[in-house]
Amino acid sequence: MKKLILQGHSTYDGAGVKLKRIFAHDHTKLTDPFLLLDHFGSDNPDDYVKGFPWHPHRGIETVTYMLGGTVEHGDNIGNKGSIGPGDIQWMTAGGGVYHQEMPKASKGMMHGLQLWVNLPAKNKMMKPRYRGILEKDVPVVEIPGGEVRVIAGIYENVTGPVPELVVDIEYLDVRLKKGMALSHAAQEGYTSFCYLISGKGEFDDTKLEPAQLILFTEAGSIAVKAIEDIHYIFVTCRRLSEPIAWGGPIVMNTREELETAFRELDEGTFIKKTAVL
Repeated sequence: MKKLILQGHSTYDGAGVKLKRIFAHDHTKLTDPFLLLDHFGSDNPDDYVKGFPWHPHRGIETVTYMLGGTVEHGDNIGNKGSIGPGDIQWMTAGGGVYHQEMPKASKGMMHGLQLWVNLPAKNKMMKPRYRGILEKDVPVVEIPGGEVRVIAGIYENVTGPVPELVVDIEYLDVRLKKGMALSHAAQEGYTSFCYLISGKGEFDDTKLEPAQLILFTEAGSIAVKAIEDIHYIFVTCRRLSEPIAWGGPIVMNTREELETAFRELDEGTFIKKTAVL
């Protein structure tokens, strides 16, 4: 199987949130339909309390998965609340949304993952929607020496809690004890990756350390072995194989569509009341 190792690099985003960017613009041909993966957070509130103030999105889905601490959020379509450890915020920006995500200062580590998923051309301008999933509503599959939390998709006949998925995605949170093993299927026509949150493990005979990701673009079986207790995510989705025009928080298919989006931002017509077909 062809594979690529990606190492997260430290940077800042939003109004000054410290994070590790695992992949973004430079890898879209390989990561399709995934656009960006950030592991944000710190044990120092100064590194994150300025948060991600109000900003727009169009043409993508953002999936925020909290691992520790709390983030308060709100958007222009009336959703407001907070997400804590184990909670998920699945936002489909569609034709346009404004939102904010503001971490709250706390003792200990505040951190989480944000994944951007590209929307197919036919769904780029769909009506925006928000799904908030609580930790208690995420099904857990017990496995020998570990557990699998099914965030999206189907694993061992257990279906994740996110309804009406736009793309064919499976998102699993996996914990394995030292010495235990597990395998994942990488399907033909899909992009699959494992991102290691903590511990040390072997993924398809390749050793990974925290903040490293292994990416697969071919079909096959991915064998995972825990050298230490490990915590990682496995995510896989069918590739879109569509052109990408990316401008900051907006991702469309053509430069003209991107220019239209930014013109509408300037003119105050960015937000649509209904889907634009």
